[in-house]
Amino acid sequence: MSHSIALLLELGALLIVLSVLGTIAHRLSLTPVPLYLLAGLAVGEGGLGLVPASATFIETSAQIGLVLLLLVLGLEFSGDQFAEGLRRHRPSVVVDAVLNATPGAIAGLLLGLDAVGVLAMAGVTWVSSSGIVARLLVDLRRLQNPETPSVLAVLVLEDFAMAIYLPVLAVMAAGGTWWQALLGVLVAVGALSMALLASRRWGHRIGGALSHPEPEQLLLRIVGVTLLVAALAETINISAGVGAFLVGLSLTGEITDRAREVLAPVRDLFAAAFFLAIGLSIDATDLLPVLPAALALAAVTAVTKVLTGAYAAGRDGVDRDGRLRAGTALITRGEFSIVVIGLVGAAADPRLGALVAAYVTILATAGPVLTRWADGPRRRRPEVDAQRRRGRRAGTPRAVPRGDR
Repeated sequence: MSHSIALLLELGALLIVLSVLGTIAHRLSLTPVPLYLLAGLAVGEGGLGLVPASATFIETSAQIGLVLLLLVLGLEFSGDQFAEGLRRHRPSVVVDAVLNATPGAIAGLLLGLDAVGVLAMAGVTWVSSSGIVARLLVDLRRLQNPETPSVLAVLVLEDFAMAIYLPVLAVMAAGGTWWQALLGVLVAVGALSMALLASRRWGHRIGGALSHPEPEQLLLRIVGVTLLVAALAETINISAGVGAFLVGLSLTGEITDRAREVLAPVRDLFAAAFFLAIGLSIDATDLLPVLPAALALAAVTAVTKVLTGAYAAGRDGVDRDGRLRAGTALITRGEFSIVVIGLVGAAADPRLGALVAAYVTILATAGPVLTRWADGPRRRRPEVDAQRRRGRRAGTPRAVPRGDR
């Protein structure tokens, strides 16, 4: 069988399976994210090994999916108000780092890892999955919730912190010098600051340049620019998701509504590939030996993330239920933890990859379930959602209005 035929057959079968899983999740009032992750785990190399022809295509699509998830999330918020939120939540990122990086570092020490392994484990347990959280906020209709700006502030500040962390880790793993690490940090922070400034000051001009009456042209322009910005972000060791998020923040006015409309189906398709790819990247046969240690670490860091989200939402004056929702939304770990292991590469202890794979599998699957549980059994009634949609169409102000900037 030719490669093209095998590719089409595998992709067609996978899309049908994902559709069935999505329908099951909808019937159970759950997000389909954990089912997509488990599907990837089942069909990958450590499972049934059913996707040899499409694995590379899925991996590439997953990168696009992450970018589109964060782009659409950025469209929901005002750049000025979000910048104010970042300033207000600087203490939150300190609490986040202390509570969540510490358990990973301690686990690394207990396992007898070297300095690179300990630093890698600290990053693995610190940073939540921006892609999974973005999808959860959409699936659970939390974009208008009062705690959502707090959740996004923590996510973006984590990614900003990674502009310092990743160059240092990369240099240590390669055996480089301290000045090489410092240079990488300065370049990344400078570029990130310039991008945030540009998105705030010239947002109207950017939106005007990308706007077009034809939906096709609008889609091509926005996605094209976003992928370019994401690539530039990756070049200087900043998350591609942060670059995409800044593009979303920079768009203002009528174009944001039209952009969300044309991007929605494309985002959902590539987002499914993103979650599937996380499962495919993990070899199920490596999980059992390290499962007890991974479960213990997952339990501890799930609690610390809940405390982090509760603290951040509390700074915004959110009530107790909102603080719980914020905390559970941050539990998931995913793409970044896997990137860390890929970055250290041969410098990593062989046990590290298996432990992180098991850890990510547990929290990427359990996190969305716990997030849905925090909504309560009756909190998402269909009639309430319908009222919200009617109110939005009638011009009801958004929880985080974009306004005229």
